[in-house]
Amino acid sequence: MAHERYCDGARCVAAAAVLCAAPVLADAAESIRAHGISTFGDLKYAADFAHLDYVNPEAPKGGEISIWAQGTFDSMNPYSRKGRAGQLSSIQFESLLEGTADEVSGSYGLLASTIEYPEDRSWAIFELRPEARFSDGSPVTAEDVLFSYEQFRDYGLTSFRRELERAVASASVEGEGRIRFDFKTEESTLRYPALVGGLPVFSKAWFEANDASLEESSMTPPIGSGPYRPTEIDVNARIVYRRNPDYWGSHLPINQGRANFDTIRVEYFADSNSALEGFKGGAYSFRQENVSKTWATGYDFPAIADGSIVKRSYPDGANANGQSFVFNLRRDKFADRRVREAIGMMFNFEWSNSTLFFDAYARIHSFWENSELAATGLPGEAELALLEPLRDQMPESIFTEPAVKAAYSSERQLDRGNLKRAAELLEMAGWGVGDGGMRIDADGNRLTVEILTASPAFDRVILPYVENLRRLGVDANLNRIDYSQYTDRRRGHDFDMIVDSFPLSLEPGSSLYQYFGSRNIDGVFNSPGLANPAVDALIETVIAAQSRAEMTVAVRALDRVLRSERFWVPQWFRDSYNVAYQNIYRHPDSLPPYSLGYLDFWWAVSE
Repeated sequence: MAHERYCDGARCVAAAAVLCAAPVLADAAESIRAHGISTFGDLKYAADFAHLDYVNPEAPKGGEISIWAQGTFDSMNPYSRKGRAGQLSSIQFESLLEGTADEVSGSYGLLASTIEYPEDRSWAIFELRPEARFSDGSPVTAEDVLFSYEQFRDYGLTSFRRELERAVASASVEGEGRIRFDFKTEESTLRYPALVGGLPVFSKAWFEANDASLEESSMTPPIGSGPYRPTEIDVNARIVYRRNPDYWGSHLPINQGRANFDTIRVEYFADSNSALEGFKGGAYSFRQENVSKTWATGYDFPAIADGSIVKRSYPDGANANGQSFVFNLRRDKFADRRVREAIGMMFNFEWSNSTLFFDAYARIHSFWENSELAATGLPGEAELALLEPLRDQMPESIFTEPAVKAAYSSERQLDRGNLKRAAELLEMAGWGVGDGGMRIDADGNRLTVEILTASPAFDRVILPYVENLRRLGVDANLNRIDYSQYTDRRRGHDFDMIVDSFPLSLEPGSSLYQYFGSRNIDGVFNSPGLANPAVDALIETVIAAQSRAEMTVAVRALDRVLRSERFWVPQWFRDSYNVAYQNIYRHPDSLPPYSLGYLDFWWAVSE
């Protein structure tokens, strides 16, 4: 599925891993040659499509859109494991295939004009468009694609590197403009063509001339082939991206009505509150609001009243992003599931939603909340067929109780019933009450929990949670540190609990290994450090599914098992985008279900 066309940092690499694949058109008995690929069924758009359904192909070009970013940055290499990348620093890179915002898994040729593959998807050959060019005018070649793949294979984020190693047996240049990938066939190859087709493509010549590497943090941005390129970088203050007037791909059907702004500007602020004041003062022009209190109370100013700023909500049909407090299972004190359940029960969503959020949110219960993939009730016959062989590797409650849901609380900050039940769980797990009412183990060690964050916006949520935990006898505290420290500690797994998210696809693939696979316990995305053989087995089943029906059952079974592990304390979601923007922007009448697309297919009108 596609979200914003332009994402940032390491998550873009993860997104590339989620791109899905499957056959569409055949022109020979031995192989299939097509303009795109999807996992199950046909692509939405035929080979002769003129433009995507959700764009305005006549949208005018010009103007500027400006947004805000929080904190600091010290790199313009969004794929490095080092440093904090500038917002939108992946904007200039393109891939062989491009996803859309109105279908779950369709991927279409961008740098590649066609993809060829056999029915078993044991290999794929991409034919590059001869007109494709980097921003310096040099051609995009098959050697560039091979070089880019090798950079990700050798220097990419650990979890993603392992998925490439798992999928690709070899890659080679097959004559001018053709790159071939041969895949390992020990497991399902269904998604492998789009996995490699989603890799960003770099200029080999630029990397060699600048003695650069994907693993190194650098303030010198590599050149790309996309419609935008960075033209102004003021460290920790501002980044400006300008549309390349000579962009090679402006004629392509998939690009019609897109990349409409001449300039995309990013302004940096210390926090959301200062950024809102900057927005009111005209420092930037488009703001997506994620704080419900601010949305309810912070937009009463003259520009809203006189219509020069639009305040509006738009529907969001995507899967909820799995925002949650996440335990670090690498810590021995969290080894017992009952401890995790007890700590989770002390977060009072109902009180938070009523008191802090103006009843703006719904509770997350599933890793696929807001979708048909969420497990519900007791497992049915099809799920049981997958779960029974793994019975000795999971709690019996999987089979006897409905899918785990987050604890329901009263609208008082401290729910007495949950406090009592949580205390019983800690007692059973060996955490008795010591001096001052604090929980201790048999050796007299206190049960301590540090909730690590870099965002002051979460203080009002975390502090009441800390209070409730201390009433339980847990020595809990909030530790807010700066963004660079937070990045280092998160990557080094030096935390008890953090706020994280699991933005899973509606057609999940290799991302499941990255977020939950035991072989990625030391990876960036497996923040809980989950290593569970039943989860590993169900991930394999999901990825091996040969139909949407098979995949749906497997995902529900996986969701059920993940939730039973209680390594997260799920927070909240909203099935809409809340945005405010200067009244100079327009969008198509019908927006796609999986993206707001304001940097992609909106446009500016003359003031």
